[in-house]
Amino acid sequence: MKIKYIGLVTLVLTFVACNEPEDVDLGPAATMVEVELPELTAGSADFSNYVSLGNSLTAGFTDGALFIAAQENSLPNILSTKFAMIGGGDFTQPLTNDNFGGLAAGGDRIQNPRLVFGGAGPVGLETVIGPVTVTTDIALNNPSGPFNNLGVPGAKSFHLLAPGYGNLGNVSLGLANPFFVRMTGTTPDASVLDLAVGQSPTFFSLWIGNNDVLGYATTGGDETNPLTPVSGVPGVGFDGSYGALIATLTAGGAQGVVANIPNVTSIPHFTTVPHNPLDPSNPDFGPLIPTLNGIFGQLNQVFAFLGVPERSIEFTNAAANEVVIRDETLTDLSAQIAGVLAASPTFPAFVESFGLPAQAAPLVAGLLGNTYGQTREATADDLFVLPSSSIIGEVNTDAVAALVAQGLSQELAGQFAVEGITLPLEDKWVLLPSEQEEIATATEAFNTIIAATASQAGLALVDANALLNDLANGGLTSGEFTLTSNLVTGSAFSLDGIHPTARGYALLANEFMKAIDATYGSNFEASGNMVNVGDYPTNYSPALQ
Repeated sequence: MKIKYIGLVTLVLTFVACNEPEDVDLGPAATMVEVELPELTAGSADFSNYVSLGNSLTAGFTDGALFIAAQENSLPNILSTKFAMIGGGDFTQPLTNDNFGGLAAGGDRIQNPRLVFGGAGPVGLETVIGPVTVTTDIALNNPSGPFNNLGVPGAKSFHLLAPGYGNLGNVSLGLANPFFVRMTGTTPDASVLDLAVGQSPTFFSLWIGNNDVLGYATTGGDETNPLTPVSGVPGVGFDGSYGALIATLTAGGAQGVVANIPNVTSIPHFTTVPHNPLDPSNPDFGPLIPTLNGIFGQLNQVFAFLGVPERSIEFTNAAANEVVIRDETLTDLSAQIAGVLAASPTFPAFVESFGLPAQAAPLVAGLLGNTYGQTREATADDLFVLPSSSIIGEVNTDAVAALVAQGLSQELAGQFAVEGITLPLEDKWVLLPSEQEEIATATEAFNTIIAATASQAGLALVDANALLNDLANGGLTSGEFTLTSNLVTGSAFSLDGIHPTARGYALLANEFMKAIDATYGSNFEASGNMVNVGDYPTNYSPALQ
């Protein structure tokens, strides 16, 4: 049983077509008035030696990968071109070797190439152009530093302080980051902070903390990738890590700009896949609704008997249907469900309707109990990670093998192993309301720390959280372009649903310059030296190599 029904994008001809400026006829009475703008000045800021620290948002990560074109359009690189106009020096980045994206280690691929637009949504580059060789190899061809851009994809706040985080020998132990291995050169145990202060920066940007919540969120609230503690954990707590970063960076008199953390649940990685994607008009799903309702009808009677009718599962031909999920916050009723079914005098006949002997009733009762002990239909309050779109409606082969091993036929096992329909979606695909609240609470706490630390140090602060809220609620207009948080069509977010497009990074660069103006008396905005976001692309062609 294979069901295809999710179209992430249905009306897109190109990425840019929906976001081009409209021609406006100003009429015969319109006149052009020249306004003399002031000369660009740095104010009290010293941009002569600019160093940036952070994670993937600093590195220029986009479309699920790091590659040359994206790095050239990274946020700090865009800023450096503006800083260069008023005394800024060279800005060196650890450029990758190609525009495929991806990483290798000793010839073995450890990260896949970038995503591209496949006509209906994101697909891997190789599905469009065929196999490629990833040439950026952390064991064979790392570039030489020092590097002004020290953005490390995947880094959390405490990682920037960790010695050995860029040591190749630590990668296999899970103690090092392959992207940072490319930056450490002859000092493999130097921390990100070490490499930054070793350059004696006069000005820095720091945007860190997103991964302290994002890792937990993208894994559906997986406790093996927990939220960073706010405080109280030496070497890991966010307050201590962030305080140490700012104190060390500013100890030599460096100025800087920092940004806070958006509530990640508003990004398209979590808002694109609906909770009700099961379309009754789909020929692979609609005709099965009566059969599915017959199966779940038995289970729904048990839910009613156990006093939890709200867990009932029923599909309809009249509207889009919700997926079935496992909710770990629900009381586990596996044993009770199995017991009620096994005691039912009509259950053996139900089992026989599937071609199984009546004697298999206890086995089937146990299987149904274990499968649906913590399940319910999804609601609009549940968020689904973007990769779930590729598995909903698919047969889970591991689940099939497990069911066959317990005595079901291959065909019957397949029918009870359809993701989101007969097999509840696992927690890793779903961000439950309780998990969203945890993320919101942590984000608020981190942002309070960031704001207080920045204020005490006299640094410029970018409210990235407010910026994302604006993108998600109507969009932001810059010049002739309006950007929103919609995947593909919104122009702000790349195909991974997490990282900005080049145009999104340009929009961010403007916000950073506004914050610098407000704190240091520069006049990027007043002098007309903001970035024209229309000069930056919203997508990269599959042919870009």
